[in-house]
Formats: sequence, structure tokens, C-alpha cells
Amino acid sequence: MPELPDVLLYKQRIAERVIGQTLNSLWVSSFSVLKTVAPKPEEFSGKECVAVGRIGKRIVLEFDGGCTAAIHPMIAGRFTWGPPATAKPRDRDTQFGFDFPNGRLLLKEFGHKKRAQLHLFSEPAAAQKLERGGADLFTLTPQDFQVRLQLENCTLKRRLTDPSVFDGIGNAYSDEILWAAQLSPVKLTGSLDSVSCHRLHQSAIATLTHWISQLDADFPGFPTPKNITAFRPDFAVHGRAGQPCPRCAHPVQRIVYAENECNYCAVCQNGGIVLADRSLSRLLKDDWPRSIDEWEQKFG
Repeated sequence: MPELPDVLLYKQRIAERVIGQTLNSLWVSSFSVLKTVAPKPEEFSGKECVAVGRIGKRIVLEFDGGCTAAIHPMIAGRFTWGPPATAKPRDRDTQFGFDFPNGRLLLKEFGHKKRAQLHLFSEPAAAQKLERGGADLFTLTPQDFQVRLQLENCTLKRRLTDPSVFDGIGNAYSDEILWAAQLSPVKLTGSLDSVSCHRLHQSAIATLTHWISQLDADFPGFPTPKNITAFRPDFAVHGRAGQPCPRCAHPVQRIVYAENECNYCAVCQNGGIVLADRSLSRLLKDDWPRSIDEWEQKFG
């Protein structure tokens, strides 16, 4: 799922192309993606796009007269920009499209599960009901960050990725933030002192700032679907299981759960202790390595 740096890249590249353009048509390939009844897509035709914003991980297109479209790509959704066209794409991946005089903005969803969402509103204020309540890390003081972090005693990984707590942090960047802060993903929020909370706050800001700037520099044009990914070669730990940690050179560890994964360095973040992987540790049982030294002896 696109996270804050990816969403901000989309927001900027879409704004560069559509603000000031009059929409020819808004069409939907599958009405299961449309989550509102009114206004209807055809009511957007002939309206000028006046702003492109963001609500959490949603891209928001505002048109004159107040008509507003809020788009959530979900896990497998990606935007594409192409030349103007009149015929609708016949592929199964395209969920909906915005046709402007200067080009076509599509939302494609790659994969069998179609979860992308399109909400249409007659005024911008109505779109704010989609706001999950997550705080903007860049506006929080260290003290406010600590209070919000420790309102519930749960793992750091879970707390950072909760959209009602912090805005825009997902699975990939939470791994990178925790690695930068040298904190275990399963450490409980209630166990952190103010020094650790401050370090986590600074690491979150530094990590997101770096990747926002990096993506903007890497993709000066409109990003292709492959450009928006949770697995970047320059990540420190996310998606790099088995590869050396950039800080200590010990192998990066991974925990797989549901459709996500947690990546971390056992030495830098967890005192050399390898966290149990639900599936593999159950399979190996007593043979599961408890420390990084045992892990390297068995799997290194």
C-alpha cells in the first residue's frame, strides 16, 4: 500500500498535471469501487480541477463548485498518467479514470482482490469524514508524540502503523523508522522512557523526510506502477531478510504475518535475540534459534 512518501509523490505529480484543467469525464469500470451514491460521476464533467490534496493515504481532487473525489488505492492500487483518450480501457486492472484535455488519470489495481475506493462528495468538507484521526508527525512536538504513542500499551510496530494514531506510516516505513531508532518492533510503548520516545520521534521525521525527498528526485516524471513499491533496494531492513544490516552487518530478520511482514536487525534492535516467526518457529519448535549466533550457525 502506498505510504506517506509515495502518496505525497502522487499528490505532487497529479497536481502538476490536472490543476487548472477542465474534466471531460469521470468514469468507473466497476461500480464496486464507488463507495458513495451521490453525486454521480457524470456530474463532475465540465468542472475545473482547482486543488489536489491528501487525507491520510487518500488522494483528493477538488473541482469548482465543490465536487470532490477522494481516492484510496489500497494495497495494490496504482495511479497512471497517459495521453488523452476516449475509449475506456478493456483490461481488468483499470478501476476508474479521469479524462482531462491534456491526459488521462487512471487508477489500476493489480491483483485478484479489488479493494480500491472512490468516494465522491458535493463539497470538500464532506470528504473530511474519511479522516482517521492520525497525527501529522511533522507538526508534533516530542512531548505530544510521546503522549500519543503511549496512550495505549501495545507494540511499537502496531502503534506506528495505526492510521488513527499517526498519519501515513505503513508496514515498510515503520520498519525503517524502528531500525533508525534502534528499537525492537515488539517493544511495548509503555516501556519506553522519554529519551527513547524522543529518539523514535526524530527517527520517524528523519526517515520520512529522506524518502520524501528521495522519491521526488528519483521520479521527476509521473511514477510508473513499479516505481511505487514497498521494497526499495536502498531500504535498511524492509524486504531485506537475510541480507546484512547496514549498521552491524548481521543478517536482517523477518516475521511474516497475514499479508504483511516485519523486518528488523536482531543485534541493533533487539539485543541479539531473534524474534519468533509464527510459521517457521512453530515448524522448528525447539530447533528455533533464540539468538543471532544460533541463527547464523543454523542458517548462515
